[in-house]
Amino acid sequence: MRAAQAGMKPTLPKRFYKDAGVEERDGLFHLTLDGRTAKTPGKQALAVPSRALAGALAEEWQGQGGEIDPSTMPITRIVNSAIDGVSPRQRDVVDDLVRYAGSDLVYYRAGEPERLAASQNDAWGPVLDWARDTHGARFALGEGVMHVTQPDDAVAAIRRAIEEVESPFALAALHVMTTLSGSVLIALAHAAEQMDVDQAWAAAHVDELYQESVWGEDYEAMERRRRREADFRAASEVYRLAKR
Repeated sequence: MRAAQAGMKPTLPKRFYKDAGVEERDGLFHLTLDGRTAKTPGKQALAVPSRALAGALAEEWQGQGGEIDPSTMPITRIVNSAIDGVSPRQRDVVDDLVRYAGSDLVYYRAGEPERLAASQNDAWGPVLDWARDTHGARFALGEGVMHVTQPDDAVAAIRRAIEEVESPFALAALHVMTTLSGSVLIALAHAAEQMDVDQAWAAAHVDELYQESVWGEDYEAMERRRRREADFRAASEVYRLAKR
C-alpha cells in the first residue's frame, strides 16, 4: 500500500532559485528568491511583519532540494493562508474558532477505564482551570460523546480572548492549532504560555496515546499523527514569531 501511495504522489515543481532571503520594505519583511519578491498563491507579496518569521520562511525555502515540496513547508502554508484567506475574513475565522468553544475536546470525559479518566483529568483539568481563572469561563463537563450545552457567558469569554489576537498570522496559527488538536482551549492555553508545545500536543491526544498503550502502535496512524504534529509545531512557531 505504501508503494502504491508513493506512486500516486503528484509531480513536484523543480526548484527555480538558488538563494532565499529576506528584504525589509515598507515596514514589512519580504521573502525573496534570488532577489525577487516571492508571491502567495493569491499573487500577493509573501511578506510578514516580523523579521524572525520572515527568517523562518526563508529557511524553509532554502532547505528545499531539487524540487519544491509544500508538505515540508508548513510555516509557508500557514503564512500563505494568513495573507490570502484569514486577513480579508478575520471575523469569519474568529466565529469558526468560537464554535469550538461550544464543543471542545476537553469537556467530554471517559467514565472508564479509570486510567484513561485519570489521564484526561490530569491533562485537561489545568486547561479548564486556566480558562476559569484567567477568563472567567466555567464550562460544563459530560461523560461520553453526548453533546453538552455550554453557558453563553463562558463561550462569550472565549470569544473575547480570541478577539484579542489581532494579527492575521497569529490568528491563522491559532486556527491551525485548534483544528489539529480539536480544542480551542488547549490552543489558547498554549498561546498564553500556560503549557509548552509538547504538553499541548500530548493533551490533545490523551485518548489516542491510551489506546496505543493498550493495543500497540499502528504504523499508518502514527504517520498521520507525526505529520499533524509537525504542522502543530509549525503553527506554534508562527504564533510565537508573529508576536515578535
